[in-house]
Amino acid sequence: LDNNSMWNEFYHHNTEMVLSKQGRRMFPSCRYWITGLNASQRYILVMDMSPVDNHRYKWNGRWWEPSGKAEPHVLGRVFIHPESPSTGQYWMHRPVSFYKLKLTNNTFDQEGHIILHSMHRYLPRLHLVPADKATEVIQLNGPDVHTFTFPQTEFFAVTAYQNIQITQLKIDYNPFAKGFRD
Repeated sequence: LDNNSMWNEFYHHNTEMVLSKQGRRMFPSCRYWITGLNASQRYILVMDMSPVDNHRYKWNGRWWEPSGKAEPHVLGRVFIHPESPSTGQYWMHRPVSFYKLKLTNNTFDQEGHIILHSMHRYLPRLHLVPADKATEVIQLNGPDVHTFTFPQTEFFAVTAYQNIQITQLKIDYNPFAKGFRD
């Protein structure tokens, strides 16, 4: 994970990511340094979001607490990196960024955004899929697929920030939030 220290700081305060009907980009976004690939093999890079547990949550003013059973996860929504498929050499030469990935709470979304439930906890997953098998369907559980998760990227999906400390971190770190700083 390329922006590791920033993620760690957010994680320490229980990261929140805002969902919107039209889709909202994650901040911090997921950026990875990838090593150990076969330089000449082509790979498709795919991200999805996995539910962390089976709870829905509420913010009690100081911390998150479980408050009932989770809604069923919307399966099958993934984000395929737009430069896929590319060679291992290509993926390994600089950090790979997923800043274009958007999260939505619109279950009828037609834009291909990742559909999540507000007040649920998720963990981003990165899948490296060999692209030699020219199939329409990408099998994320195939034998040659490598999946990576980083615990510090876990987040609570919200429609508005609950924790003032998270709001402040977003303002401090996000170059697009400078209007809030003045």
